[in-house]
Amino acid sequence: MTSHIQTSPTSTPATVTGPRRRTGRVIAASLATGLISALLLVTAPFVPAQEDGVMGAVLIGFAVGWAMMAVLTTRLTAAPQRWAIAPAVFMGLGGLLLVTFGPAARTVLDWVWPPAMLALTIWMILRVRRMPSRGGRRLLYPVVVFLALAALGAGYETAAEAVDARAQLMPGQLVDVGGHRLHLNCTGSGSPTVVLEPGAGAMAANLGWITPAVARSTRVCTYDRAGRGWSEPADGPQDGVQIAADLHTLLRSAGVPGPYVLAGHSFGGLYVLAFADRYPDEVAGMVLIDSTAPAAPGTSAAGDRRGEPEAVRRISALTSAAARFGVVRVFTQLSYRDMPPRSRDELRAGGATASTLRSTIDEYAQGSASVREAAAMQDFGQKPLVILTAGAGHDATWATAQDRLARLSTNAAHRIIDGAAHEDLVADRRYAAISAQAVVDVVTSVRTAQPLPH
Repeated sequence: MTSHIQTSPTSTPATVTGPRRRTGRVIAASLATGLISALLLVTAPFVPAQEDGVMGAVLIGFAVGWAMMAVLTTRLTAAPQRWAIAPAVFMGLGGLLLVTFGPAARTVLDWVWPPAMLALTIWMILRVRRMPSRGGRRLLYPVVVFLALAALGAGYETAAEAVDARAQLMPGQLVDVGGHRLHLNCTGSGSPTVVLEPGAGAMAANLGWITPAVARSTRVCTYDRAGRGWSEPADGPQDGVQIAADLHTLLRSAGVPGPYVLAGHSFGGLYVLAFADRYPDEVAGMVLIDSTAPAAPGTSAAGDRRGEPEAVRRISALTSAAARFGVVRVFTQLSYRDMPPRSRDELRAGGATASTLRSTIDEYAQGSASVREAAAMQDFGQKPLVILTAGAGHDATWATAQDRLARLSTNAAHRIIDGAAHEDLVADRRYAAISAQAVVDVVTSVRTAQPLPH
């Protein structure tokens, strides 16, 4: 009997510590399984390569991890965590709704998911506190806190978008261009009509300093490319040729007659060049505002128009979903302070959405195709062309490319704006006034048939 009494103190910790350590390992394995399942489902061919489908797949993957935790802790440990079935059911159901019904389900879940998820995380924290495994608690607390922050962010974004929808009245009109509608707003009077093309990731509001200045001299039209601002997203790839075709349809359908003076900033310059190449009789003049350079001479202009690779589409959809949790909005609320008040409010509202983020990512994914397509414009004849180049922030290669653009027309002026950075030419009031004057100079040259001032 004495020997049994002596061995009991050393055997007791083994019977207590072992199951606790096993619980921590099971929880770690379950969380890892959920993450791996989410990544695998995101790439599954039966999941639509769209935001709703990809986010639904992520939720289903996480649900697998929570379900595994509930089952394995019950079977393999002395501390069953049956409560984990609740987040498994919650996430699995939400994921299935998103994958199956897409935007229709998201419209409802945008309002239901955040408060329900927040309530669930509060309950989960109470359950985690009762766990005997310290390692399990250390693993789960950060996960639950992350879910709570996601719920708060999603609720904030949904409420903010609802407030923006009531506060922001759309100027202009929505015009069907075949499968989706684009926003167009024309102000001022006179001819030729100026059409402004903003840069990559930008929308009409980014040209808030230039538009009213040009409108004092002639009619000016601004628009939002597909998926941003007031415009609806497009189903197909948006490279330079497609953007030019959509713009052409937009102007025709809205009854805006040409010929036009086109002005494009940054990537917008590529789209202006593509438009001028495809519809030369409808373009009277151009202004390229620190334009992205087309491909070098000798590069195939046709390029590859098969669209984005499937993997890029899925990554784009997953990344853009970050805007659903208010991440982008936090950044936009600190930006655009120097823009006119109306433009600033539109940019902060429109720039924070998942649609804008997705279209921006897709635009850069199509950048190489747009660069090649813009290279098809080789000769602008004697039509007036102004090249504005920012004097700060560029290297010699950029300057050489800008000089090459100036050789497209025999009636061209290349103006280097000292002290201005790339974005300053549209966002800084002083330098935007120079850009607006360049547009007016081209309008005047078209009207008078006189050479451009240098």
